Amino acid sequence: MLDIHFAPLQGYTEDCYRRIHHALCGGVDFYYTPFLRLEHGKVRSKDLRDVNPEHNAGVPLVPQVIVRDAEELDALLQVICPMGYKRVDINMGCPFVLQTNHGRGAALLARPDEVRRIGERIAAHQDLAFSVKMRIGLKERDEWRAIVQVLNDVPLTHLAVHPRLASQGYKGVVDMEAFGELAAVCRHPLIYNGDIGCVEDITKIAQAFPGLQGVMIGRGLLARPTMGEEYKKGLRRADGEVVRIIKAMHEGVAREYGQFITDEDQLLRKLRTFWDYLEPTLGRKPWKKIHKAGNMRNYLFAIGELR
Repeated sequence: MLDIHFAPLQGYTEDCYRRIHHALCGGVDFYYTPFLRLEHGKVRSKDLRDVNPEHNAGVPLVPQVIVRDAEELDALLQVICPMGYKRVDINMGCPFVLQTNHGRGAALLARPDEVRRIGERIAAHQDLAFSVKMRIGLKERDEWRAIVQVLNDVPLTHLAVHPRLASQGYKGVVDMEAFGELAAVCRHPLIYNGDIGCVEDITKIAQAFPGLQGVMIGRGLLARPTMGEEYKKGLRRADGEVVRIIKAMHEGVAREYGQFITDEDQLLRKLRTFWDYLEPTLGRKPWKKIHKAGNMRNYLFAIGELR
């Protein structure tokens, strides 16, 4: 059975969401923080709060970092290591131009010499385990070849691969041919990431790549939070049961956010994002009603109607 890794999505998979998902849904072996980065030479206070172990009690959490060079990795490790974490994930797959224009994320795939320097830093931290998440390239389909050749000599717990170019974003089809070629030469345990929307998708990937260690799922788990549990237990929850779990999750998230967001309009804007990916589970009409609710009363009424 494959491990389930919950991919981070900025603004969605924050600490309270992870805690509540882990408690009410389960089925996930590893959660990842939205990436920590240096901004004006330091980590943002909101990101430090999100990764704080006190806010992630009981959650199998791996901090994820995004860097442009080995020096930025050193600086971020100085922040993470005192917190007691023993694993760190390095993001070499982020496609967003705000990061790639600064040489971070998928931009590293076009810089194998810098990846080699980062690998040297990884090898020097023998008390810390590292993994890497990457795409097959920034703009060119074969950029992964030089990177995997470098990473094969770096001690990693696994390599997670999203078989798209960064220039594609999340559009177009995943390149399964390239993933297969990469899988044939990768010496590390391999994690597949990309377009997994249901348990059947996990099963198909497992059958296509028998040596796979796990799958990383982001949007699919936000759309059906019980997917990991359903896969692990070999069951299919009734849609109504899934909706009840989602409502319980929302209740917990709303309670936590309500403790520090006191303005009702601001809280409503924040809570609406909880439903962004849930249309496939809820159906178009109730999903749209939640998003169109103009005040908290109508919003809670629309949620109460969910069945």
